[in-house]
Amino acid sequence: MKAVILAAGKGTRMKDLTIERPKPMLFVKGKPILQYIIEGLLNVGIKQIFIVTGHKPEVIEDFFKDGSKFGVKISYGRQIVQDGTGRAPLVARQFVGNDNFLLTYGDILVKPENYSEILKRFIPEKNDGVITVTKSEDYTKGGLLFFDDKFFLRHLVEKPNKEQIDGLKKNGYIKDGDVYWYNAGIYVFKPKIYDFILQIGKSPRGEYELTDAILKYVQAGNKLVGYEIEGRWVDVRDPVVLAKLESEQPQ
Repeated sequence: MKAVILAAGKGTRMKDLTIERPKPMLFVKGKPILQYIIEGLLNVGIKQIFIVTGHKPEVIEDFFKDGSKFGVKISYGRQIVQDGTGRAPLVARQFVGNDNFLLTYGDILVKPENYSEILKRFIPEKNDGVITVTKSEDYTKGGLLFFDDKFFLRHLVEKPNKEQIDGLKKNGYIKDGDVYWYNAGIYVFKPKIYDFILQIGKSPRGEYELTDAILKYVQAGNKLVGYEIEGRWVDVRDPVVLAKLESEQPQ
């Protein structure tokens, strides 16, 4: 198994903190966010890693270099135009080749044991990938996911607005008392996901969205099984979240 980490964005919600460094290189308890992710991947035997850089790429590349200091082999590619998560994985296409791969955003922190469970959920003979989820989040800020009774993804809406939520209610996707699943930003894909990444256009927000490719992937008959993140899941999205992580006592 290979891994691709998307770390190209500036992280504008971090304001001045990301002027001189990309968000995945902000420090938490003495280590950059990206290091926690790499250590978690290494813990499950993933040693071939590709990091997609963009904003201040030299900060990442100079810190991790070829990865040997951290027990992994790291390759890099730069997303020259940061026009969304839908285009970023294309930078790693040659690295992926014909192999299955784990893909994660570079600002997602989970307990390391989750990576092992995610890989266990991926059974190439029975499914075409894994999509991770969490409960009880404000789904208007991310991806709202809907699954069948076997926990296979059947529909998703990225950052739904009021009209979309009303439509989802009308079509029976949202019902009172249901559990709502929020996209947790860690996936396993077969390499054919690239066929669908190449098909997407810009979203109404003017960006290429990875979730648009995922929806096409599923609509074409590919099976993405869900995995609920165990323990704490943190999207290090703004200074408030970062400060809270820094101030917490070790568990």
